[in-house]
Amino acid sequence: MDERLKKQLDFILEIDKEKNILRQTHLSDHGRQENDAEHAWHMAIMAYLLKEYSNEPIDVAKVMIMCLIHDVVEIDAGDTYAYDAEGLKTQKAREEAAKERIYSLLPDDQKQDLQALFDEFEERKTPEAKFARALDNLQPLLLNNSNDGGDWREHQVTEAQVYGRQRRTAEGSEKLYEVTDQLIRENIAKGNIRK
Repeated sequence: MDERLKKQLDFILEIDKEKNILRQTHLSDHGRQENDAEHAWHMAIMAYLLKEYSNEPIDVAKVMIMCLIHDVVEIDAGDTYAYDAEGLKTQKAREEAAKERIYSLLPDDQKQDLQALFDEFEERKTPEAKFARALDNLQPLLLNNSNDGGDWREHQVTEAQVYGRQRRTAEGSEKLYEVTDQLIRENIAKGNIRK
């Protein structure tokens, strides 16, 4: 086997570990905790299905790849819960170290490509990154809503926290933010999200 193929296969096996990273969000209809790979897959499908709601024209294949690779770093860095103030303080440093180690398993050209896509997602400046980030916000919100707000109630999440996380969703999709806002208001009214 040549060195390039060996590196690619090593990376493929390494990212299988993403299936072991559990998130705070539960699957729809009161299911078990979701893992990072399921979250990424779900977002990628959403990118294709909801592409018409992007504020700007997008390369949907690029968005789908961003969705699929954005949490690979959590193999090393772990999942940082959206409302974990302490964890958020060190998240960037942990993810940068993980990005270097994990993507360095690849041949250099692919390492550079995937790291650039990861950075683009994080910087949230391009239409693709803005839309991918909107999906990253919407996906767990949809699952929380399907679970009658169970994850929000369990963590005693407040209205300010949820709107703080969702405030930039409209940068990628005003239409999806309308849906987000409606679901948040409904869950506040039900007492699932604290005032």
